[in-house]
Amino acid sequence: MSKPEIGVYLPQMGFSFADVLHRARRCEELGIDSLWLYDHLYGPGMPEYPSMEAWTLATALLSRTERLRVGHMVLCNQFRHPVTLAKMATTLDQISGGRLTLGIGSGSIEDEHRRAGLPWGTFGQRSALLGETLQILRQAFISERIDFAGEHFTVTDFLVKPGPVQKPGPPIVVGGVGEKFTLPLVARYADVWNVPTYALDQIEPKIAALRSICSEIGRDPDSIVLSIEAVMALAPDASSLPDVRGLAEKRFGGPGFGLHDTGLIGTADQIVDRLGKLAEMGFGQIVLFTHDRCSDQTLELLAADVVPQL
Repeated sequence: MSKPEIGVYLPQMGFSFADVLHRARRCEELGIDSLWLYDHLYGPGMPEYPSMEAWTLATALLSRTERLRVGHMVLCNQFRHPVTLAKMATTLDQISGGRLTLGIGSGSIEDEHRRAGLPWGTFGQRSALLGETLQILRQAFISERIDFAGEHFTVTDFLVKPGPVQKPGPPIVVGGVGEKFTLPLVARYADVWNVPTYALDQIEPKIAALRSICSEIGRDPDSIVLSIEAVMALAPDASSLPDVRGLAEKRFGGPGFGLHDTGLIGTADQIVDRLGKLAEMGFGQIVLFTHDRCSDQTLELLAADVVPQL
C-alpha cells in the first residue's frame, strides 16, 4: 500500500489573499501535497461574504509557491467555455511547472447562475455539457489541437500552444456518485474520481458501481485514482478533543458534510488509523476539510504526527 496524496480543502469564503497565501505556504513548508479551492461566484448561501474568484486565486498561489499542487474541488463547467478553459489550464500548467490539478463538475448552485444570468438547465443537460468539455480538454492536453463536433460545442482545427507541462496533461478530477450521468463520465474521461462529503456513507457500493461501468466500456478501473473529500477534526491531545469536536459539529455537523461517516474525529493516532483504512480501500488521494479552516496548529499537527505514519 503506497502513501496517499494528502491535501487540504480551503474554501476561500471570508479569507483575504494574505490569509490563503499564508496557508498555502505553510502547506508547502510542511510537506502537505496539495491545496484545493472552491469555484463559486460567492459563498453558497452567503453572497455578502467576500470570496475571491477561483482561477485567479489558484494562479496567484501557484506563482508564489514551488512544490505545492493546487486544484479546485471543483470548477463549475458552466462558468467557462471549454476552449477558454483548455487555454487557461495549459497556460497555468506552464506557469506552475506542472503543478495544476484540474477538478471539474457540472455545477451545483442554481442561485449563483440565476443571479449572474447564466443558464442552469437540468442535471442531464449539465452533464452532457460536461461530457463535451471533458472530451475537448483531453484533445487539447494530448494533441495540443481541438477538432470537435458535439451537440453543444463545435471547435474546428484549434491549436493549443503551448501545451501542458504534465503529460498527458494536468490530472482531471471528476467528483460525484450519480450512476446515470456522473460515473459514466468518470469512467470515460477522468484520471481521478472524487467521492464528495455528501456520499461518504455510500463509498463501497459506489466503488463497485464505477468498476462495473469501467468493465462495460473496457477501461481498467485501476487506472482511475480514487479520491475522497472528508471533514477532519484533529485534536492535539485527548483533553482538547471535546472542544475540537464541538467546533467541528458547529461548522460541519449539518447534512451533506458527512462528519461522522469517515470517523475522522480524534487525536493523531486515531486519525492515522482511519486514514490508513481509507488507503487500504484503495484511496490514493485524501482531501481534508479541517475543523478550523487550516490553522497553523492543525496543519503542523497533520504534517508532524499524521502524514509520516501513513
